[in-house]
Amino acid sequence: MAQAFPQYFKRIFDDYQVLVQVNPDTFTGIELIVHPDGKIEKTEMEFDEEIFDDLAEDEFIHCNVLEFQMHLAKTR
Repeated sequence: MAQAFPQYFKRIFDDYQVLVQVNPDTFTGIELIVHPDGKIEKTEMEFDEEIFDDLAEDEFIHCNVLEFQMHLAKTR
């Protein structure tokens, strides 16, 4: 069985943004919090099968994989 590609989401708040990577096969992923001073927090996450509904309810939108990867690269 072929694996699905991860999906990427973001939400911009007043002074920070949150980007989320979700692997739909395993419901695992990464959350990045980008602060105004440029600091980026990275958290490995485990989600439940309702993650996509939760993200939609919290007004997250799809984002580009490159945007996510650019921020992720700054955490290393």
